[in-house]
Amino acid sequence: MKAFFLSLSMAMAVSIAAQPTNTSYKIYNTATQQVTTVEKIVADCKDVNVLFFGEEHDDSIGHTLELKILQELERHYAGQLALSMEMFETDCQLPLDEYLEGFISDFRFQKAARVWSNYKDYKPLIEFSKTNHIPVIAANTPRRYVSMVSSKGMEALQALPKASKKFLPPLPYDTLAGKYYEKFQGFMQGGSPGTNNPKIYYSQCLWDAGMSYSIYKYWKKNKRKKIFHMAGKFHLDEKLGTIAQLLIRDAKLKVKNISCFSDASFDNPDWEKFKNLGDYIIITDPGVKRSF
Repeated sequence: MKAFFLSLSMAMAVSIAAQPTNTSYKIYNTATQQVTTVEKIVADCKDVNVLFFGEEHDDSIGHTLELKILQELERHYAGQLALSMEMFETDCQLPLDEYLEGFISDFRFQKAARVWSNYKDYKPLIEFSKTNHIPVIAANTPRRYVSMVSSKGMEALQALPKASKKFLPPLPYDTLAGKYYEKFQGFMQGGSPGTNNPKIYYSQCLWDAGMSYSIYKYWKKNKRKKIFHMAGKFHLDEKLGTIAQLLIRDAKLKVKNISCFSDASFDNPDWEKFKNLGDYIIITDPGVKRSF
């Protein structure tokens, strides 16, 4: 009995530690032009098919907010929720499912699923999903195919065997000319040699096409489910990238996106400056230690 209460106390301590304080982040609803809360975001998602969270991968506050949002979504939409993650590649869906269903150990899962080096930031979401029986979608295109495109071009994917193509979106995939291309080129300016090569942009689009197809494919089979998708904010800001690819697949899907990042203006944010990034803007305190 003593051991039970010790375990319970430890679990409660971890849960409390995982929660960000209200003073470490600020949330803004760009439609109402008002500061808002996680609870209100989730309540606003009643008719939403997919809620996107655009993160900075090393933002410790952003990671704890992702867990808070997932928990709140589960509280509101229990049994009607799925988590989708950039952090797992499509060919890792099997070990991910095996772990969630309790067939393999955490050690075997992390090795087989090729988890990111900062998996500690995402593990609380996986464990919460496992405990609450929330399906998790391994959404991202395997990196080996992205590398193939960046070096050999899109056409190289066509030569892959059928067994390999099942991990990819339908070919040929869209390359999103226009604003997303211009934004990507601006981002890559001053980068490493060769970043102006169009193949690099095509590899970026493969990530977006792959994630959008993983979401779409799951939604087609589970239309009653609400999907919470997490990815780097560049893939999602302004509803470009992955979101644009998803809406090409079905323009009737109802989506909302969150753009979360730290900013020097935290004490007095100019919300007007960020309003085009998403339906909700979360600014986190840049003074808080990054997760890596």
